[in-house]
This record gives sequence, structure tokens and C-alpha cells, in this order.
Amino acid sequence: MEFFLPIAEVNVSLPFIFFLSLVVGILSGLFGVGGGFLMTPFLIFLGIPPAYAVPNEANNILGTSISGSTTHYLKGTLDYKMGLMIVVGGAMGTILGILTFTYFQDIGKINIVISLAYMYILAIIGTMMLVQGVTEIDRARKKIIVKKKLHDHNWLQGLPFRMRFKKSKLYESAFTPIIMGFIVGYIAAILGVGGAFILVPAMIYIIGMPTKLIPGTSLFVTIFISAIVTILHAFNYGTIDLILVTVLILGSIVGVQVGQKIGEKVDSSQFKTILALLLLLVGIAIAYDTFFVEDLAKGELNAKPENLGPVSQFVRDLSKNVPILYGLFSIVFALVLGVGAAILRKFLSKLKDKYVHTCLLYTSPSPRDRTRSRMPSSA
Repeated sequence: MEFFLPIAEVNVSLPFIFFLSLVVGILSGLFGVGGGFLMTPFLIFLGIPPAYAVPNEANNILGTSISGSTTHYLKGTLDYKMGLMIVVGGAMGTILGILTFTYFQDIGKINIVISLAYMYILAIIGTMMLVQGVTEIDRARKKIIVKKKLHDHNWLQGLPFRMRFKKSKLYESAFTPIIMGFIVGYIAAILGVGGAFILVPAMIYIIGMPTKLIPGTSLFVTIFISAIVTILHAFNYGTIDLILVTVLILGSIVGVQVGQKIGEKVDSSQFKTILALLLLLVGIAIAYDTFFVEDLAKGELNAKPENLGPVSQFVRDLSKNVPILYGLFSIVFALVLGVGAAILRKFLSKLKDKYVHTCLLYTSPSPRDRTRSRMPSSA
């Protein structure tokens, strides 16, 4: 079933996009990585222009990050002070990224820049993950145990303006998280990714944060960076499509919950090699699409309907007439869906625990029964 997106102005299958978002969400929850570097290329393959795929996936990441961050907030595994310092750098990087995006947009090269960037990033990350996955499998087979350092000391450790982060029990220069945030924000603004593939390793090996605080803090940072990217793209270009965003967020939220549940029962490291091969295949597909597939006239594929439906017309009018309000609404909408999903998960978890406790209460023998069972029977 084809549906015409009023902002991107392309015909797409919303059920298929929901399915893809669900699968990417499962992979994200299973491996603990952001799905932006997979979902954005998928959207491009479906015919959505890169300039539209990037901001809509950033809005999607906002919703899923809110869901995950709320869960970590309830668990107390989040370092706000460290997160806010990274956000400061992220905000500056995002602004520079938007300026870069605008420059390539004005000269008509933004689509090729995004495609090439994804091609190289997926090739690098996929190769690194493949090598790491094969190495881990080989070590597990040979039963080799390797002790790793928490983090290496480098020139960043000697920067001035050191401050104490009580939650992480660290005494670091304020410039260290700011520089990391700047890099993540710049990449997020151009590619529509959360930047976890850079931020998480940096938190582990450069900043040296405790492992239990990294997922929640990373998601906390992603909320602000994705929100800034969303509002700037909505205001400057009007490229946020609420209909597309809704389908993406719903699929991602459900998928992440499923992936996390699967990850609790299986060792996800066994599937790291498969994910690496998937990334390499996507990178190769982008390279083929960029260099060997000519741009086709999409007039027939993306023919505009004569009359838009009431919802599509409302979305288009709101985006054109009040872009800043439209961008804020997109952010609030993603926040509501994300928080709602986290609260629902917490409620269902409590309901499940209560049900299991009740079943055990009724099925387990009472103390009196256990006493009677230990008494010798009369002959």
C-alpha cells in the first residue's frame, strides 16, 4: 500500500517502513548501538531524498533516546553533569554541522555528500566490528583471556579546567567531554545519527566512565543533540515529515524493547560478526547506488496526488506556515511517545513481577505443609 508523504513528496509503503524500523530497533536493542547509520540508508534506498531522510531519522532517534533515557533515569544509571558537558560541545558541533549542510545544499551536492559519508563510515565501522567479532570468536574457542585497561592516558587528560564528576567518580578536564560532544553534534547534524558509535567508545577509553553509566548518559546526550538537529532542520528547510516520523518512532520503540529482551537471554557478541557483515553490505549497496545507478526520472513513481488527505494537508500547511512551531511540535511529539513507551514498559514489568509472585505464592507449599512433610508418618 503506497502512501504519499506530504513533506518529502514521495510515495512509500508505510507498513514496510514500520517493519524496517522494527528490525533496526531490534538490532539496536540487541547490540546496544544506535540504528541511525542503518535506518537512514534504508530510507534513501526507498526513494526518500537524503536531505529528508537525515532530519526525520534524527527525530526518530530523539523518540527512542527519550524512551531509553527515562528507563535509565528510573534506575539511577545516568551522569547528568557529564552529559550536560557533552551537550555543550554537541550544541556547538550541531550548529557548525547545519552550516556545512546548508553549504552543500546550496551548491546541490548534499545528496552525494551524505551518500559518500555513509559509505565510508559503514565500511570503517563494519570492518572494525568484523575484525573484533572474529577475534573474540577465536579467543573464545582457544579460551584466551585478555585483560583490558579501563582507559589509556592521552593528551586530553592534560587539558586545563579540570572538574569533579561525582557520579562517575572522575576528575577530568571540562574540555574532554566538550570536544567529544562537538564531534558527535557535527556528525549528527549532517548524517542524522545519534553518534553513539563514537560517543560510547570515547566514554569508555578516553573519559573512563563506569560501564553502567554509559548507556544512560549516551542516550541523555542524544536527546538534546537530536532535538537541536530536528528544530534547525524544521526551521531552515522544512524537511520534517510527521507522518514518516510517527511510523519510524513506533517501529523503533517496539523493536528496541524486543531487542533488549532478546539480549538478556542470548550472548549478543556471537552475532556481532553478522551485524558487521550487514553494515558492509549496506555500505557496498550505497557505493553501487552512488556510482553506478543513474538518477531516474521519478515523476511516475512519485506522482503527486491531485488532492491530499486532511491529515497530509494539515502537516504540509503547518510546516510551511509556522516552521518553528512545527519543529517544536515534532520534538514534543517524539518526547511524548518516548516517555510513554518507557512508562508502559515499567508498568508491564511490575505487572509481570506481581503475576509471577502471585503464581509462586499459590503454587509453593505453605510452612505448615512443609512441616507436615518432614514429620514421620505413623505406622
